[in-house]
Amino acid sequence: MFGTEMAPFVIFFVAALFAAITHGWLRAAIMLAAPILGAINLWMTPEGSYWAISFLDFELSVLRVDRLAILFGYLFHLAAFIAIVYSLHLRDRMQQTASMLYAGSALGAVFAGDLLTLFVFWELLAITSVFLIWARRTNQSYHAGMRYLLFQVISGLLLLGGVIAFANMSGSLLFENIGLTGVHGWLIFIAFGIKCGFPFLHNWLTDGYPEATPTGTVFLSAFTTKVAVYALARGYPGTELLVYIGAAMTCFPIFFAVIENDLRRVLAYSLINQLGFMVVGIGIGTALAINGAVAHAFNDVIFKGLLFMSMGAVLHVTGKMNGSELGGLYKTMPKTTILCIIGAASISAFPLFSGFVSKSMIMSAALNNDHTWVWLMLLFASAGVFHHAGIKIPYFAFFAHDSGIRAKEPPLNMILAMTIAATLCITIGIFPEYLYQLLPYEMDYNPYDATHVLAQTQLLFFSALAFVWLNLYKMYPPELLSVNLDVDWIYRRLIPRTLQRLGNAKQALVLAVSHLSAQHLPKLTNYISRHYAPQGSLAKTSSTGTAVMWIVLMLVAYLLIK
Repeated sequence: MFGTEMAPFVIFFVAALFAAITHGWLRAAIMLAAPILGAINLWMTPEGSYWAISFLDFELSVLRVDRLAILFGYLFHLAAFIAIVYSLHLRDRMQQTASMLYAGSALGAVFAGDLLTLFVFWELLAITSVFLIWARRTNQSYHAGMRYLLFQVISGLLLLGGVIAFANMSGSLLFENIGLTGVHGWLIFIAFGIKCGFPFLHNWLTDGYPEATPTGTVFLSAFTTKVAVYALARGYPGTELLVYIGAAMTCFPIFFAVIENDLRRVLAYSLINQLGFMVVGIGIGTALAINGAVAHAFNDVIFKGLLFMSMGAVLHVTGKMNGSELGGLYKTMPKTTILCIIGAASISAFPLFSGFVSKSMIMSAALNNDHTWVWLMLLFASAGVFHHAGIKIPYFAFFAHDSGIRAKEPPLNMILAMTIAATLCITIGIFPEYLYQLLPYEMDYNPYDATHVLAQTQLLFFSALAFVWLNLYKMYPPELLSVNLDVDWIYRRLIPRTLQRLGNAKQALVLAVSHLSAQHLPKLTNYISRHYAPQGSLAKTSSTGTAVMWIVLMLVAYLLIK
């Protein structure tokens, strides 16, 4: 039965209902109040399981509150508040309602105590988030949204199949450690992997996020992938396969991000890179590694949100997002430039910025558990992310060549949201203990020892030196007006072209048959008519003697054959 504790998603769903029927300052006030009231409600809710329901002989727990869920709960309330502030200038009922439902669905997923409840909110995440892509109302966003939704539906179907198999096997739907045992474990694992952007399953992210609205991308970057990180941390901690999957995730996006022209797509690839660090930490599975993974998820929502907000501000005031078309904006957008640089420093893990205090935990855990090669891959990935997100994003957007664009600063609410995120990036970087207190496991860790600081500073210095050298000698990949495809080439080029060629072959075959029919059918018809028609030669009567002759010849032939 339902308890007196309020599930966090309820507050957001109620706010979405009011957002759909109100307008103006009232709608804005309701949306802003939802994350504030939700955070207060979460702070007042003690740990435990609530809202128990009996369903088909299974016990469901709609609300399960523990340290892991609480951290993501606070994170999602904070992310929702910042994103709502960022979007206050909007007058788009559909987009604002969808964003509230989307945030509520993410909260429902992380507080789900059973797999069936998780599945329900897993699907709601897909349905509500796609409207943030379609809200841009372009042909490209429509098709990107359809491809995005296809991946999300496949993930949901795999999760449902795994849940059914798990229920049949265990007789329970409790969402705890699942592991890669049995068909159910693999089905659920792949379902989580799709939403987490595993290699070969990631293109819904790099395809859909850049086509969303400037405000919609901020919401998208905060929730879907972080719900998947939470789900992996809950269901598959210590799964060694995740270590190698995560290491690959940190490295391969670098090569695409370096050559990509669309700066929001660069950030989408960068998002996969950062998710890889979290997946590695979950795969290692120690207390330090899990703490590092969820701490990095917390920080990534803030600094990646800040970078998406800064690029959204540029798109909002210029209507352009390609690095080849931007540059020189620091002259008229100095506040946005400074805030973007803070986000870039954070994602690059500069000391005294938030990314440093969480990424170092994961890398330390990799070394402590003898994953030397993985640590080297993470080191390479750290240098790569500094190149494409720490330098490329602010450099090509605000500096580089002078594009001649003289845009003004974005609306005040956008600046305020970015300032909140930037302040958090610096505060967490200087006072990491405030974040460490929320982590699921107790630990004694100091990120600011000499080894960590010197190693990271040297890495950043030499990475910056490499960028400057490549740029001076014109060896850095230029920003070109192009569309770069990776795995999505299969379903955006190979499959359509194969189907087109099969269709062309079918059409050619039909034309050939039609041509042959037109050429030879009259002759065949005339032959049949001449011989088999009522007046044809074979229909004429013959004498008895002729018939006897043919019968004799047939008998002789038969005897010879025998």
